[in-house]
Amino acid sequence: MPGLMAKYSVLVAFFRGLKTCAIAFSGGVDSAFLSYVAHEVLGKNALAITVQTPYTPSRERKDAKRFSDWLGIQHKILALPLPKEIITNPFDRCYLCKKKLYTEIIQFTKKLGFDKVVDGNNLDDESDYRPGLRALSELGIRSPLAEARLTKGEIRELSRQKGLPHWDKPAFACLLSRIPHHRKVTEAELKRIEQAEDYLIKSGFKQVRLRSHGDLARIEVPPEDRFRLFDETVMDTVSGKIRALGYRYVCLDMDGYRTGRMNPLVSCVDSTIK
Repeated sequence: MPGLMAKYSVLVAFFRGLKTCAIAFSGGVDSAFLSYVAHEVLGKNALAITVQTPYTPSRERKDAKRFSDWLGIQHKILALPLPKEIITNPFDRCYLCKKKLYTEIIQFTKKLGFDKVVDGNNLDDESDYRPGLRALSELGIRSPLAEARLTKGEIRELSRQKGLPHWDKPAFACLLSRIPHHRKVTEAELKRIEQAEDYLIKSGFKQVRLRSHGDLARIEVPPEDRFRLFDETVMDTVSGKIRALGYRYVCLDMDGYRTGRMNPLVSCVDSTIK
């Protein structure tokens, strides 16, 4: 089993083998670290590209901009509408979304002179339900972190060692993951989900999900933070704020937050979706 610095050397060697590279930069820990290494190796021949859609919160785009400015890497924002392919939030939404977005990224970055596009998937992602990985494979998008066998924990540790401000940022998933499959997605619902989560984050919850079930909002916070929502005054305030966004009912998920909460609902997905 290679050590941490040996894996880091593999990652550096990957970028040394390229003339130019565009990094799909969501604003999260993994793609921030990938952007850092690419910039260290390639300098002005590295580009961070952030996609702006109705289902990516503006806070993530702002984080990506702040980090890129701090690092000094070239940064572009590509604004795209809600793809018609995922308007009904189908089971293979992630595959369809990745295929559409990365096709657009490839076309956009080629015009700027960047022939290689990479993404920030890590080794842990290969054992999770990630149908989008198939789309990346079909488009020839490589995942240098996964190829270097780097896990999420190792990426956080390397980011901490390098002094990156994103090293302890909580994991993020797009807002479509807050809506049950096979229900029509509207920009209005995505907006109120974003506003509700922004409010909860400003209230001190670093990790939060607002699952949207029609007129019912289901709040997920880390298990160790649930007690903060048991205070009657806090409950009344939170409920009032979220109901003001258009929800009729507001509830707390008693199990607390965990990743892939909607995944059990996709057990009947076609086995060809990897």
